[in-house]
Amino acid sequence: MSPLDSPAALTDSEIFDLRYARSREDLWSMLDRLYGNHPGYDSFRPALDATLRRAWTERRPGLKRLDMMRDLEPDWFQRPGMIGYVFYIDRFAGDLRGVIDKLDYLAELGVTYVHFMPCLKPRPGDSDGGYSVMDYRAINPAYGDMADFEAVTEACRARGISVCVDMVVNHTAKEHAWAQKARAGDPKYRDYYLMFEDARLPQEYERTLIEIFPDNAPGSFTWYPDMQRHVWTTFNEHQWDLNWANPQVFLEILDIMLFLANKGVEVLRLDAVAFMWKRMGTKCQSEPEVHMLLQALRAATRIAAPSVIHLEEAIVGPEEMLPYLGRGEHDGKEGNLAYHNSLMVQFWSALAARDTRLMTHVMATHFPPVLSNATYATYLRCHDDIGWAVTDEDAAAVGLNGFLHRAFLADFYEGVFPGSFAQGELFQHNPDTGDKRNSGTTASLAGLERASLGGDTQNIGLAVDRILMGHALIACSGGIPLLYMGDEVAMLNDYGYHDVPDHAHDSRWLHRPVMDWDRVELARAAPESAPGQVFAGLKTLLARRVETPELHAARPCEVLDTGNPALFALARRAPTGSLVCLFNFTESWQVIPLDWLRAQGASSMVDVLSQAPVGDSQGMMPLPPYARVWIR
Repeated sequence: MSPLDSPAALTDSEIFDLRYARSREDLWSMLDRLYGNHPGYDSFRPALDATLRRAWTERRPGLKRLDMMRDLEPDWFQRPGMIGYVFYIDRFAGDLRGVIDKLDYLAELGVTYVHFMPCLKPRPGDSDGGYSVMDYRAINPAYGDMADFEAVTEACRARGISVCVDMVVNHTAKEHAWAQKARAGDPKYRDYYLMFEDARLPQEYERTLIEIFPDNAPGSFTWYPDMQRHVWTTFNEHQWDLNWANPQVFLEILDIMLFLANKGVEVLRLDAVAFMWKRMGTKCQSEPEVHMLLQALRAATRIAAPSVIHLEEAIVGPEEMLPYLGRGEHDGKEGNLAYHNSLMVQFWSALAARDTRLMTHVMATHFPPVLSNATYATYLRCHDDIGWAVTDEDAAAVGLNGFLHRAFLADFYEGVFPGSFAQGELFQHNPDTGDKRNSGTTASLAGLERASLGGDTQNIGLAVDRILMGHALIACSGGIPLLYMGDEVAMLNDYGYHDVPDHAHDSRWLHRPVMDWDRVELARAAPESAPGQVFAGLKTLLARRVETPELHAARPCEVLDTGNPALFALARRAPTGSLVCLFNFTESWQVIPLDWLRAQGASSMVDVLSQAPVGDSQGMMPLPPYARVWIR
């Protein structure tokens, strides 16, 4: 019988086989190169096939229906209706069941994507904010259990909200069952980690490694007398790096990823991916094998859970970051999302300097107008610090000294630079290199805290405009804009972390406050207040984004040169026409000729955000301090 004459309805097994055929080459071309010479590879192949088929068989009907929907709408995550919100479960809603009670609030903001900050079971005590995981198949008991988690993902899915969770792939907690077996001497599990009997190889590696947390976790190796072994610990003593050169590690991690997918996770945030592969004589970040691993992991989830996408957390420079969205042989086959760290850095840099030339240079030079089957997660801040990733070469291109500019930014956002409007704290100051990073909430870094303490009405207004301008920028730059919990009501720094023993050493808790629901009520009741202006402004801004098809992430993004260093401009090029977006990075009025806008493709001379006409009788468009306009 011809295949065309076979029954119309495909069985689950046939659907699996078709999806496997689609991704087979993407999967095995990478695994053959990574592990083909490993002595355990022959047994690995059937074990991986069995893992994929078992995960698909166990997948619930509702998730399989979502898989089919996403196959039919593969650009779902690139659409302008995607709006993200990021929070710690306990700090936002108390526990998982409490999240369900807050879904109306998220819907009010227009949120369609939520990132639950680390919610898998962490080690007791200091767990690096939850990124030191001791059990990937259990929920942090402070938040609930796996049944609660499934209830929340189902409730979110019913409202069209995709759930993102962290999957730490570079390391486990030293309390993880694998690590405990390794510590007890089991050779199978010792090969899951990177262990050395003497200091010779660790010392050789250390020559080129970069310390991540020099203040509280210097070096990249820890000596354990009970094992008589050095263990690779890139981040903290309690986080043991996995040995991805062992194919069994790939199999174990993939099995966990598919387990989480079957619990309703739609976005897997793969944490610390840059560090997955080690090579002597390098900084052991972003090695070619990392991209092979990530392509293989994505191909595997496309087979057994195709509605799931991967967000690859690589906070590195543009040249290193873009490959995580697929370049060269991995184009369109690796990550679906990656953090646009450079956009964040350049926003704050231009804001402090009142000069957008560095921003324009970096964004125009290093980032392509469009990506294949991938896009950015855009943000003004995150749960981590802001590292001033400005290269000496980029700084020199616009006449700056890179070292001095980075030092200026760190001082400005600590609040110690003369005339700074910001208030923050330093994070991980390395006096040997001069590297300084910063912590702080969006509102405090944008000047609201300092202005509010002084009761300065004018500067409070400027701070509000900085906040709204920044969010207008991340909403139009391509990708999914992420709101970090509390930024929508302009929450300020939380200095109470100094009194919490597990947090006091880590200034990032400065911008991880407990959600202030009273401030939300203030924002609703008093729209003239700073929280009220930000809250109403963001809701309007995000609603306008949803209505603007030019902001689909597949539409090219072109950075424009206005000739005025106070202004930053970009255009989104769509078949129906262009959307030109303009931002004034100063507290002074600026003007731009209407003819310049027309030359860039603008024609309506109506601001999409305010829905007001722009331009004056002299053929100019005046731009007030920290203006943000989108013009068709």
